[in-house]
Amino acid sequence: MQRYLSTLARVLLAQVFLIQMIVLIVGFFSSPDGYEQYRAGLGSLSLPGIFAPLIILIQVVGGLSLLLGFKTKFFALLMAIYAVIISFLLHLPVLQYLAIAGGLLMLYLNPINAFSIDSLKK
Repeated sequence: MQRYLSTLARVLLAQVFLIQMIVLIVGFFSSPDGYEQYRAGLGSLSLPGIFAPLIILIQVVGGLSLLLGFKTKFFALLMAIYAVIISFLLHLPVLQYLAIAGGLLMLYLNPINAFSIDSLKK
């Protein structure tokens, strides 16, 4: 039972990052200059333009890796650190992102669960 609940936790944590990216990418295509608006929004927070593709890349790769259970331990720790840093940089709700980081750290401690690529290797 614990393996299945751990799988559910992994999927729910992955969806936080993946749904954010789906909404962001849909926003890019809904406006001709959607990506430039996103970069300008990051610029208004004093972040250089290089952060736009980095944020997208980290969230897509990290979210998909968590969803599929690939290198779960590594990506759970990476995404926990990312969640804390990004909450401060983008002035997001800090307590919410600390809670997400806490869930990711629990996943880091229990990386092997059902229905994951990692469990197929073992």
